[in-house]
Amino acid sequence: MDTELTRQVFDTEQVPAADRFGLWLDMLAGTPGLMRVRTEHADNFVARSEFLDLGPMQLVRHRYPSLDGVRSRKLIQRSDADYYVLALTLAGTGIADQDGQRGICRPGDFTFYDCARPQELSHHGDDDPTVRSIVAFIPYDALPLPPRRLAPLFASRMSGTEGVGALLSNYLIQLTSHPEQYHAADAERLGGVGLDLISTLLGRHLVSEDAVPTEVRRRALLAQVRSHVRQHLGDVALSPQSIADAHHVSVRSLHRLFEAEETTVAAYIRDERLERCRRDLADPALGDRPIQLVAARWGFRDKAHFSRAFRAAYAETPQAYRARHRQPARIVNTAASAINSERTY
Repeated sequence: MDTELTRQVFDTEQVPAADRFGLWLDMLAGTPGLMRVRTEHADNFVARSEFLDLGPMQLVRHRYPSLDGVRSRKLIQRSDADYYVLALTLAGTGIADQDGQRGICRPGDFTFYDCARPQELSHHGDDDPTVRSIVAFIPYDALPLPPRRLAPLFASRMSGTEGVGALLSNYLIQLTSHPEQYHAADAERLGGVGLDLISTLLGRHLVSEDAVPTEVRRRALLAQVRSHVRQHLGDVALSPQSIADAHHVSVRSLHRLFEAEETTVAAYIRDERLERCRRDLADPALGDRPIQLVAARWGFRDKAHFSRAFRAAYAETPQAYRARHRQPARIVNTAASAINSERTY
């Protein structure tokens, strides 16, 4: 039986207001991000953190009042320091200082730093004192990039609203917003995808992407392409050429990208469209929508072609598939009607 991703929730509202800040500091002491924290909200520190274990890395989604923090050499010696941190600001303004470099992060921006080096940070709300962020703790050996190459990026600002940064941002937000949608057995793979995207993002901000291994760049590009396809399934103009143009690669390179996945670009588009159609046909809320409109919504404009493709994939016609999934609902409704008819009002 599948289980959900391993998740730990830390919520200071479970204790009296006077104990909340101390509880938060105790939690922080158990992470690679141990800091000396100052805040104007120590008398009632309402905070929540959700930890997700993704094998090679750990994600934490934070919500807490405005604060300032310092990580000194003394604190570094007291904690597990062999980690990098990538932080995505969701709400508020974050300011990070490390090795004489400073980054000012607005919502949608990333910053990156080394837990083994002294650091200062400030995260304050703009209109609301509550700030939010997603933090990834990454072991040194999980990134295929040499430490000396990464130093220029410490405390720097990197956009999470365009290119691979947007893909990574959406990935982290989706994972931490809906962890119940993923299985524990997928944790290692999900962590690997995240690390590939992080490595590619960091490589884009270095002088040369040559620091990022070819296979990491390939997997990150594949993740970008798949995301693009899923976002444009309803577009009849979606094709290998349009995908290649959107990612500034040749069509030949795009086809090579999918060879290692033992499929083709066209097959991937078709399979994703069929899967969306299958879900809609099984959805009782869409039971009155004509099958042709369901197919057209996901890029199938030819009714006969859609029927053939659906039958080849699922061994039955779209009509039969919908009827089979609507039958249980009719039985339940009939039973409910019988019960209601026996009630006396």
